[in-house]
Amino acid sequence: MAPAPPPAACFSAAEVQRRLAAGACWVRRGARLYDLTGFVRQHPGGEQLLWARAGQDVSADLDGPPHQHSANARRWLEQYYVGDLQGDPEGPVENGPVASASTQKTDPVMEPKLKAVDWEKDLVDWQKPLLWQVGHLGEKYDEWVHQPVSRPIRLFHSDFVEALSKTVWYSVPIIWIPLVLYCSWSYYGAFAQGNVQLLAPFATEYSVAMPESAFPGLFLLGLFLWSLLEYLIHRFLFHMKPPSDSAYLIMLHFALHGQHHKAPFDTSRLVFPPVPASLVIAFFYLVLRLILSAAVAGTVFAGSLLGYVIYDLTHYYLHFGSPHKGSYLYHLKAHHVKHHFAHHRSGFGISSKLWDHFFHTLTPEEPHQKTQ
Repeated sequence: MAPAPPPAACFSAAEVQRRLAAGACWVRRGARLYDLTGFVRQHPGGEQLLWARAGQDVSADLDGPPHQHSANARRWLEQYYVGDLQGDPEGPVENGPVASASTQKTDPVMEPKLKAVDWEKDLVDWQKPLLWQVGHLGEKYDEWVHQPVSRPIRLFHSDFVEALSKTVWYSVPIIWIPLVLYCSWSYYGAFAQGNVQLLAPFATEYSVAMPESAFPGLFLLGLFLWSLLEYLIHRFLFHMKPPSDSAYLIMLHFALHGQHHKAPFDTSRLVFPPVPASLVIAFFYLVLRLILSAAVAGTVFAGSLLGYVIYDLTHYYLHFGSPHKGSYLYHLKAHHVKHHFAHHRSGFGISSKLWDHFFHTLTPEEPHQKTQ
């Protein structure tokens, strides 16, 4: 059980004004103050919307328009609570000149407290590895794992195993793009030499010859195939609902994907770590080789691997990027954030919404149109 939170601090309007002038993004709900400085780049609606509301009461914005924020979004906001506004809470606290040269933008007292919102109902000990703990949550697990928090997660006791479960985003292109290029170059050479069959050697009597011109089509087929795999894996494996009486299946779900929904902005867990990714990628290649000839399987594999790289980088950007309003990535980010905060049983596409359209799993539309 987490310790009791410290007493709420109180800030005058002048103190809040100094923070705003120093570059912080503070907002309020009534008299409650929130420091969103560390969250502005993650905001689904873009940085501009939060900066425009700095110092203001956002109560009406949470109810919409442009849209009504979910219960999870409101719970998320509470993690950035820093204290209460003294005096009359009516009216905005406007930005003003810096009152003191000693005002520190990174005053540790003012940093958002990464704490559980409800201290009496926190079901795990955040000071210990979580994987073994979540297995005992039983029927409470599904609700708990879909209430996101803004804090890093530790899964394992072993430092070595823990390190294997985490990675930085740029490891994905550094490791896998060279393999995409190598496979593409090697198997294009095989196509250029001719005598490439479609199927694996055991089925040569049913196979057909593949011309050199088939190479780009097979590569694109791999990209297309990955987009379908991305959707199916996310929907049916990552979002399986483990039985409440199976601690091991709950732990498996949490290790595969639940930890990402619990801490969606943990930078070390947004892309697949190289070691587990290598096992899955090797398995996929072996399946292709069982069916197709080496050159055809390698070409489809190279296209699929590029699709995976695009998927992982897109996923990272949707969490930490700030796309231009109205752009394709802006709408894709809104689609993905709704999946995390409001509709985790829909919106399974990451790099595109193609298969959500096809299988009718798009996240619900907002009840009213966005306004400027």
